[in-house]
Amino acid sequence: MNINIFKKKPAESNAKKKSLGREWLDAGVFAVVVATLIRTFILEAYTIPTGSMEGSLLINDFLFVSKMHYGARIPNTPLSFPFVHNEMPGGLGKSYSEAVKWPYKRLPGFSKVARYDDVVFNYPEGDTIIKEFPGASYYDINRVNPAMAAQNTIDVRPIDKTDNYIKRCVGLPGDKIQVKEGRLYVNDEKAPEFKFLQSSYLVKLKPGQSIDYADLEQFDIRHEDYNNDIFERGAGMFEIMTNAESIEKIKKLPAVDSVVEYLYPANVSMGVQEECFPHDAQYRFNRDNFGPIVLPKKGDVVQINSVTLPLYRRLIQVYEGHQLQVKDSTILIDGKPATNYTIQGNYYWMMGDNRHNSLDSRFWGYVPETHIVGKAWFVWMSYEGSLAHIRWSRLFHGIKSLEK
Repeated sequence: MNINIFKKKPAESNAKKKSLGREWLDAGVFAVVVATLIRTFILEAYTIPTGSMEGSLLINDFLFVSKMHYGARIPNTPLSFPFVHNEMPGGLGKSYSEAVKWPYKRLPGFSKVARYDDVVFNYPEGDTIIKEFPGASYYDINRVNPAMAAQNTIDVRPIDKTDNYIKRCVGLPGDKIQVKEGRLYVNDEKAPEFKFLQSSYLVKLKPGQSIDYADLEQFDIRHEDYNNDIFERGAGMFEIMTNAESIEKIKKLPAVDSVVEYLYPANVSMGVQEECFPHDAQYRFNRDNFGPIVLPKKGDVVQINSVTLPLYRRLIQVYEGHQLQVKDSTILIDGKPATNYTIQGNYYWMMGDNRHNSLDSRFWGYVPETHIVGKAWFVWMSYEGSLAHIRWSRLFHGIKSLEK
């Protein structure tokens, strides 16, 4: 029997033990990578910044948006600073690099965009911005004052770095959309009016009567510098933005003489600054009387002529990447005369529930499928004004349950 009398000496590691700082750094990098993957492919936090969806979704509602429902997009600009959307804090410039650019691709989802879903998407007109006026639409400014747009700094953003908006998807590809006297119709049927759907009303007071703004707070009507729901119109007249349930209660206030809904009549332009899609004199649409139009659907063949071109010009040029020219009366697509065009993608129609305080598809048109970010899932935090006033009843509630 052979006995090995030599004990194996434990191997001495040449690697130095990591310092505490290095361990924390490695853990931090790992956490950032995992969080970025979750944010990109599973869910992302989003904050409601404006009142365009009131009162279904409120200012300072903090949501989780599911990327899984409709399928997560592969980033167009993968080289970007973590957890920052398009601009670095403190005015330090872009948060991303376009040195690497990937084409649009979406992973499989477990549902399709459904009519009346609350959808987060990239602002379609956000591809071009004026740096000096970051909150304004470049296209609106260019329509009103081209010289002003030209003398400022223009920047172009990729799809995934345009600002995120949230609206209700009221129209699917192929749907016929029309707004008549402030009421939405989809495929010639009146759309359901959600409980918190808001409009504008002109409230006339009785002679010698006044109204206390504090009395209106019970109806969630505010009079604040940054978020007005009530506007004085003179001669004892006010314009109030609220829902049908609240306006019925306002009618019963002792000081109120009469209430009428404030709507733009058909065929009346709202003016250049509020001109509706497709921004052409042939189409006298406004926020309360719009359409009808049919939403483009992949594979549809549409006629292209001087009348229809305003409806499809941006789709053909910007969203689907073709060259478009009009020479005399001939329309050229990629240099060839065209009288029709085959739609290459699907397009949706988004509208805010606060119908008179919402920048939506009535003003900038179709939302391409390429711009869809995800489905609003549930509210995880909400507060009124400050964190001292948390809206406890909204916390960890699904979006659909809050709309009932």
